[in-house]
Amino acid sequence: MTYRTSTAEGPIDFVNVLDLEKMAQSVIPKGAFGYIASGAGDTFTLRENIRSFNHKLIIPQVLRGVENPTTDVVFDGDTLTSPIIMAPVAAHKLANEQAEVASAKGVSEFGTIYTTSSYATTDLPEISQALNGTPHWFQFYYSKDDGINRNIMDRVKAEGYKAIVLTADATVGGNREVDKRNGFVFPVNMPIVQEYLPEGVGKTMDYVYKSAKQALTPKDIEYIAQYSGLPVYVKGPQSAEDALISMEAGATGIWVTNHGGRQLDGGPAAFDSLQEVAEAVAGRVPIVFDSGVRRGQHIFKALASGADLVALGRPAIYGLALGGSHGVRQVFEHLNNELKMVMQLAGTQTIADIKKTKLRDNKYDSSFPFDPDTLNLV
Repeated sequence: MTYRTSTAEGPIDFVNVLDLEKMAQSVIPKGAFGYIASGAGDTFTLRENIRSFNHKLIIPQVLRGVENPTTDVVFDGDTLTSPIIMAPVAAHKLANEQAEVASAKGVSEFGTIYTTSSYATTDLPEISQALNGTPHWFQFYYSKDDGINRNIMDRVKAEGYKAIVLTADATVGGNREVDKRNGFVFPVNMPIVQEYLPEGVGKTMDYVYKSAKQALTPKDIEYIAQYSGLPVYVKGPQSAEDALISMEAGATGIWVTNHGGRQLDGGPAAFDSLQEVAEAVAGRVPIVFDSGVRRGQHIFKALASGADLVALGRPAIYGLALGGSHGVRQVFEHLNNELKMVMQLAGTQTIADIKKTKLRDNKYDSSFPFDPDTLNLV
């Protein structure tokens, strides 16, 4: 059966990013929406990712002479509109027929870094064309077969990718019970890795179980850096120890994430892990952060807690489902505008000012009500 999903392209009418999840549920088929929106197990970690931002408070600062805050940053020689970048997300075609081509176009028009997933549903040349020179990184699920690894790295280098992001926290799939209840089978091809999949593979994580390397070690970081000659960001450290091990093996940067609550349920919120990792890294390498980002104040708090870049996953995919490339760009612009408003009220003119800001511990109950419909995915 042919998989059919949204074909939307154009402006979205929304008030905040949290609204987009419910809106997207009406245009993405049930099984695919569950795959995108759900988390592992009881979804404790998924929900804590958002709640945890209330563990810290932003102190309003007045009389600081701030006017029209600016969010542009220079990162690795590239001038970005904002420190908000695109996280690697598998299978954009689940959300919109235009798939990664529309996502790449939207991110390019916004003017920031785009990260392509190994599990993209569009091949590398088409994504590169849509990016139109925008800086781009490649997220790597490392294979047990070094021939496959070299082939993918060769293709990535030929397409002008500036960095490799080694995903280290998905050596097995998390306990995605929503997918089991929905009987979700991956309905679209993944051309970057498709030729390496065992015959008959139809579920996205089968590549991890049967082809991707599970016993990752620091030597794999060394090999990727040596063979590719590209900076290597290790995606997945949530402790000081893992961050330091990655750095000692030659990691150019650390990407703090818990895979959006999709892997180990019962683990810490990504924002809480960020603070531990940032203290250990101590500015020696850049830190990228994702998981649970839904507000401009979340981005502000992440930057003030040690992140250099903040990546969007699900919100951008919901924008893709509802508005194609225009929707993706609109999500980035919306959160960037929220960030500017927070910057003004917090007395910070630039991103560098945010990074010097001290947050206050929240001594009170930091929880807030969740609409249960948001997680009613089965």
